[in-house]
Amino acid sequence: MNIAGLAAAGGIGFVLLAIVINVVYVRAGLPMPNSGQSLAAVTGSLAAVGDRLKKPSVVAPATWLCTTVFAAGLLAELWRGEPGTDAWALVGFAGVLMQNATFVVVEALRFGMAAAAKNGDPVAGLWALSNVLFGFNQVFLAIALLGFSAAGSGVGFIPSWHAWLGYASAALLFVSSSASPYNADGTNRIAVTGLIGWLGWAAWIVIASVVLLGSS
Repeated sequence: MNIAGLAAAGGIGFVLLAIVINVVYVRAGLPMPNSGQSLAAVTGSLAAVGDRLKKPSVVAPATWLCTTVFAAGLLAELWRGEPGTDAWALVGFAGVLMQNATFVVVEALRFGMAAAAKNGDPVAGLWALSNVLFGFNQVFLAIALLGFSAAGSGVGFIPSWHAWLGYASAALLFVSSSASPYNADGTNRIAVTGLIGWLGWAAWIVIASVVLLGSS
């Protein structure tokens, strides 16, 4: 399998794994960032989740591997030796790398909060950090969508409607990210904005993966 095929597999694999992991987290009772739960409810949920947090988190590194392979393969396909579009492709690749690095911290914070809650220690500071960092992370998704959409449409690799899906999703994610300082307590009045943006990001990846398969 060439790099385009591997990238396509990585993109589709990421979306599937992300959905499965989040479903498992919700079923396990893990409080999600910006869920609007009270601090008492969050602390109780974290104390109760215990070792159930470990199993789904084992798969988390695979999602970061998948997105990196997807982004690297897409970068290779978009690299045409043209300064303008090449620069945008690099912007997209950088956004994916920053998203992965930031979400490693978000994932690790979950274990820190669970351990603190289990021992009866305060989790307010860690919960606020997790909420704001989770929100700020959306800007890197926006950067990835902006860069790859601009580069992909610039070289004719993706159709204009696909690029506009990326631009619209990036705008929603950016707005949601900008509101993060006001969501430290977990109450996010525009959470649906970020959710729609993320769903657009996931759809953008799947569509791009199909295009990559066609070029492999």
